[in-house]
Amino acid sequence: MKKIVSLLTFTLMITTLFAQEAKDSIPDGWVKGGNMALTFNQSAFNNEWTGGGISNIAANILVNYDFNLKKGDLIWDNKIIADYGAFKNKGQSVFTKSNDRLEFNSIAGKKAKGFWYYSAYFNFKTQFDTGYKDGVNISHFFSPAFFQVGPGMLWKKSDNLNVNISPAAAKMIIVHDEYAGSFGTDAGETTAFELGASLRGYYKVNLMENVSMENLLGLYSNYLKDPQNVDVDYTMNLVMAINKYMSTNLTFQAIYDDNTNRNGFQIRETFGLGLNYTFK
Repeated sequence: MKKIVSLLTFTLMITTLFAQEAKDSIPDGWVKGGNMALTFNQSAFNNEWTGGGISNIAANILVNYDFNLKKGDLIWDNKIIADYGAFKNKGQSVFTKSNDRLEFNSIAGKKAKGFWYYSAYFNFKTQFDTGYKDGVNISHFFSPAFFQVGPGMLWKKSDNLNVNISPAAAKMIIVHDEYAGSFGTDAGETTAFELGASLRGYYKVNLMENVSMENLLGLYSNYLKDPQNVDVDYTMNLVMAINKYMSTNLTFQAIYDDNTNRNGFQIRETFGLGLNYTFK
C-alpha cells in the first residue's frame, strides 16, 4: 500500500509541475496522430569466443495511435496501443514472445465548467499470442480479456494532459474454459465481475528537442472485495528521434494486480534502436 501511495503522490507532483505547459484550448475537429516503431536486437558469438554468451535475435513492434474529436462542448478521445516482441536464441527452433499487449481506451465527455467534463469511459485489454511459463500454456488471445466502463468526471486541459475519475466503474474479466479459475475468476468460472472506483491519467511532454515522454496511469479499487488493494497499471514510453525514420525507444511498465500478483509489481522494460514511422 505504501508503494501505491508513493506512486500517486509522485504522479500528482509531476502533473502539478508541468500543468502550466499544457495548451489552454482544444481546437474543434479531429486530431489524429501516433507512431509505429520497429526495433531489432542481435548478438552473435563465434566458437572461439571465450567470454561466454548465446547468439540471439529479437524484434519488437509498437503501434501507438490517437484519434480525438472535439465538437462544441463535446469531446471523444481514443487511443490504441499494440505492442508485440519475440526473440530466438541460437539452437532454438521457434521464437519466444518477450512482449505482448493490445489495449483500447475511449472517453466521451460533455463540457461542465472550466476544464471539467461529464464523462463516460471504456477500456479493453488483452494479448495477441499464447503465453508460456516453465513450458506450460498459461494464457492466449482473449484469455484473459479485461473490460472496464463507467461514468465520471474528466479534467482535460489539452490532448497531452488529462485525468478521468469514475466512482462507479464496472470491470469484467473473461477467460476461456481451460483457464477457468485464473486471473481473478472463481474456481470453475470463466467470467468475473467487479464494481469499484477508477482513476486514469495521461500526460505527454517534450523533454527536449526530438525527445518525448508519454505517461499512462490506471488505478482501480474493487468495492466488492478487498477495496484497499488498488490495482495499478503504469506505462512510460520514451521516444528519442534520431531522424525522420529512426529512433530509440524505451518502454517501462509496472503492474500490480491483486488477482494475480499479491507479492509485488510486475515489471517490464524494453529498449531498442529501430525504424520509426509517424502517423498523421
